[in-house]
Amino acid sequence: MIDFHCHLDLYPQPDCVAQECAKRGVYVLSVTTTPSAWYRTSELGKNRTRTALGLHPQLAHERKAELSLFDALVDYTSYIGEIGLDGTPEFRIYWKDQITVFHHILGSCSRAGGRIMSIHSRFSSKVVLEFLRSHPNAGIPVLHWFSGSAKDLTQAIEMGCWFSVGVGMLNSERGKSLTARIPRERILTESDGPFAQIDGRAVLPWEIGRAVDVLTDIWGNDRHETEEILKDNLRHITERLDTTFGT
Repeated sequence: MIDFHCHLDLYPQPDCVAQECAKRGVYVLSVTTTPSAWYRTSELGKNRTRTALGLHPQLAHERKAELSLFDALVDYTSYIGEIGLDGTPEFRIYWKDQITVFHHILGSCSRAGGRIMSIHSRFSSKVVLEFLRSHPNAGIPVLHWFSGSAKDLTQAIEMGCWFSVGVGMLNSERGKSLTARIPRERILTESDGPFAQIDGRAVLPWEIGRAVDVLTDIWGNDRHETEEILKDNLRHITERLDTTFGT
């Protein structure tokens, strides 16, 4: 099982969740929301868990002073996230700070030789894609829970973006429709726990099987084949980072 976008440190008992993931053999990309959270969260990174260095767009206006810490830590991981832009009205008022932070992070990733980046693009996919075009050496973008237009999705695919999908995205017909248009060789599964929910509670990383079931239905194959495709995708994206950017 693969959970390529999980806020492991934000569960009430993150150590217990991390231990259960290791016990069940779940590969977890544990994303962080601030650079200062990376230290503690990286301690959870054992066995099949990897820790990403991030600065969430919803916190850009509060934590932009941590960009220097981001630069100091970027060499310690091949994964960056959660980063990006958020165009919802609540956070649009901090748009200038979001732009500053996202631009800086992409530049830092470029100077570091490229990273795998888990990217937030809610109500901002067009601008996110513009930024990615202007920073072609930043790494491999993985658009987490993509909810943009069909036109933006087509452009993202043409640009070589990857996508992480989970129960939250696949719970709606629109989410399923967007997912059906994504090349299956560029899809990874995610939980987005503890923010995404199942039956009114936070989804757990090992419940990613529900997303696998939906993908199986969308792709029209059997579950084993879906699992093998996802495993191959994980291997390919990590190998591509090593080959293309030399990290």
